[in-house]
Amino acid sequence: MIGLGTFINVLAILVGAAAGVFIGHRLPERTRITVTDGLGLITLIIGALNVVAITDVAFTDVVGSSWTLLVVLGAVVIGGVIGSLLRIEGRLESFAAWLQSRLSRDSSSQARERFIEGFVTSSLLFCIGPLAILGSLSDGLGDGIEQLSLKSSLDFFAALAFAATLGWGVAMSAIPVGIWQGFLTVMGVAAGAFLPDALIASITATGGVLLLGIGLRLLQIRQVAVGDFLPALVVAPLLTSLFLL
Repeated sequence: MIGLGTFINVLAILVGAAAGVFIGHRLPERTRITVTDGLGLITLIIGALNVVAITDVAFTDVVGSSWTLLVVLGAVVIGGVIGSLLRIEGRLESFAAWLQSRLSRDSSSQARERFIEGFVTSSLLFCIGPLAILGSLSDGLGDGIEQLSLKSSLDFFAALAFAATLGWGVAMSAIPVGIWQGFLTVMGVAAGAFLPDALIASITATGGVLLLGIGLRLLQIRQVAVGDFLPALVVAPLLTSLFLL
């Protein structure tokens, strides 16, 4: 059934987050910080592995080996300008604050900031990775849900670990995950078979850069406004398409 992969993924995030909230109350602050740091380090590794897609054969054949990095750079810069003008990061935070005000009785600034950070960081992490994109397209094409099943298992444990520190905001990240992957699944049904591998590689490499930004956030090295860079995931394949003309 088309769309089953995303449904399983959303359910995995909800169950993992619920388990994390239950466990988190029983963990000391130092342990929760250590878990978050570990997730930050792993996110940096995943991001770096995805950036390696700039050496993808299909990508280099289309734009040339000396241009792949420039395409990703252009996508990040142009996407960042667009995202900052649209205030995407701020809108995500505002939506999270609205959710928190509706779902929680704790109106303290600390609880609100914790909820917002959990929602924004988890949403970005769960939506940006290549498995979200490739898995959803594969589901739409009817090629199976193996990739989304793998992503679901990874997101379950990530949601558990995040929620142990950041609370119920992590569970609410299931909303943008469902919307984004549902959209990509529909795209797979409509045009996935005609999407060149070079475009997918450009999205993967650009997504890797954004994941590095999330890793820096988790490690509290710098609060990179990763949400403002989301348009880069659209700009990257558009720039790559120029070389196909």
